[in-house]
Amino acid sequence: MVVFWVVAGVLSAAAAGVILLRAAGAAVPAEDADPSPQLYRRQLAEIDDLADRGLLAQGERKQAHAEAARRLLAAVDHAAKPWSASPSVRRAVLAVAILAPALAVGGYLAVGAPGADDQPFAKRLAEWRDAGPERLDAAQLVAVLKVVSGERPRDPEVFRLSALAQMSAGDAVGAERSLRRALELAPSRVDLWEALGEVRMVMAGGQVSADAQAAFAEALKRDPKAADARFHLARAQIEAGDTAAGVAGWRALLADLAKDDPRRPALAAAIAEAQRGPAPAALPDASAIRGMVEGLAARLEVAPDDPNGWVRLVRSYAVLGDAARRDAALARAKGRFANRSDVMADLKAAAKTPPMAMKP
Repeated sequence: MVVFWVVAGVLSAAAAGVILLRAAGAAVPAEDADPSPQLYRRQLAEIDDLADRGLLAQGERKQAHAEAARRLLAAVDHAAKPWSASPSVRRAVLAVAILAPALAVGGYLAVGAPGADDQPFAKRLAEWRDAGPERLDAAQLVAVLKVVSGERPRDPEVFRLSALAQMSAGDAVGAERSLRRALELAPSRVDLWEALGEVRMVMAGGQVSADAQAAFAEALKRDPKAADARFHLARAQIEAGDTAAGVAGWRALLADLAKDDPRRPALAAAIAEAQRGPAPAALPDASAIRGMVEGLAARLEVAPDDPNGWVRLVRSYAVLGDAARRDAALARAKGRFANRSDVMADLKAAAKTPPMAMKP
């Protein structure tokens, strides 16, 4: 804090000095700033002198004399008046130069914290590293992991965790960069390819884009049973209009999942929804929706850093009319994404979704 006061004082003194120097310059009596009239008067004298010495003919003398006189008259008519500050203006400048630093210091003493200790970033970063990850927000966690990645540049797990933190902070581009770095170090890790595909889906607004499909295809090359990659590639087929092929892929995936896999209800609901197609006159099936919602809730328990997933979960409970679970999910999501104003707005809107009539 001492350094701050020294720097602030030097800057204030320098600014006041510049103002006072300019004001002092304005106070000096001004002189004629235009030398043209004196120059032309000298030329007239030189013309007469040359003519008197016989070096200039009489006709040339009259012509040169007339031209110099014409220029002299023009210079006198258009001469700029020199500027000089009045005494009242100089006093005002002096008052401003003195009062501005004084008011700045007074304002800081009134509303600032002059006694606060310095808070260098390195010190705060060390405190964040000593604290548990659950006590840090997304931005702090990103900063810590950036330092850790510099210390362990060959550890792909550090870059995977950085990607998760960056996604929580809303930085999908940074998350993709971290995952690509992790894959440079561990190109055979299926989970990294699947995570890269999901990040690219977020960047594409939730669609299974061509870049996302390429990442999921790389995951399947290394593990033909990779569940997340199979699910999203089948979904891409349905989005492209090939519902039969997509549903067949989902059915094969459902058959391969373990009986106690928490993803089974959501997958079964997705298959049922894809097979039904649009049916605006029919009431939705509450049991199918509950199964899908339970699957989404289970997935968020394992991977909670998914703001869009929490918004869907809150909206789903609201549609089902389950106010208790809606409020519980809303509270958890607000605690996790309190620093994301866009997510908080989406959560608030989702919680206000009216219940929907549906078959029991």
